[in-house]
Amino acid sequence: MANSYFKFKQFTIYHDKCAMKVGTDGVLLGAWCNAKNKSKILDIGAGTGLIALMIAQRCNSTVDAIEIDNSAYLQAKDNINRSAWRDRVNVENISFQSFCKTKTKKYNIIVTNPPYFVNSLLTTDNNRAVARHDISLSHTDIIDGVVSLLLPDGSFNIILPYTEGSIFIAEAALKGLYCIRKTNILPVPKRKPKRLLLEFKKNKMPLIEDSIVIENFKRHNYSDEYKELTKDFYLFF
Repeated sequence: MANSYFKFKQFTIYHDKCAMKVGTDGVLLGAWCNAKNKSKILDIGAGTGLIALMIAQRCNSTVDAIEIDNSAYLQAKDNINRSAWRDRVNVENISFQSFCKTKTKKYNIIVTNPPYFVNSLLTTDNNRAVARHDISLSHTDIIDGVVSLLLPDGSFNIILPYTEGSIFIAEAALKGLYCIRKTNILPVPKRKPKRLLLEFKKNKMPLIEDSIVIENFKRHNYSDEYKELTKDFYLFF
């Protein structure tokens, strides 16, 4: 049976009550997004609270986080209260759609590790289906909400599977969000990218693109670039 928690260098994440456990996608996004000198930060779909806590570790600002699933919200709140940044991370049990309708605060960085399977076979576990599929939060909802909440000079950061990410880039551009940074995530060298880390702004800028390999060909033999990106968080780096 999997552990009920995942221990990082400066905090511990319990995930036994969450449909989606601690995974590489969340760690990648939390380490990759540029939170330096950002004062107004929003995490959409907080899950366990992992990304919000990673960002709080990297800055001195307050982080707002929202989570629609009540069990995940309660677990995120508990993880945050156990952390050193309990006074700087606020989590709310609300959908992103409702949040956008009721809040007037604007943000200079928004991040999300969203539901990403589109038009795919649903799991029989309803909580897991909501967490993994776009049945409760479509990409259109995300884009429209981010456009309304993002400050003019702000940035939006997201991780998606390669195909969904490529489509998202085109959809976002139609709404005035432009991809300015893209990191291709390769599971092992010379394989096709499986994930895309994407940063968007409201102003068009030259695209910066690079790649990160997670593992060298042997299992758990992590690449130097992955170690460098996540070294402030993983215990074993």
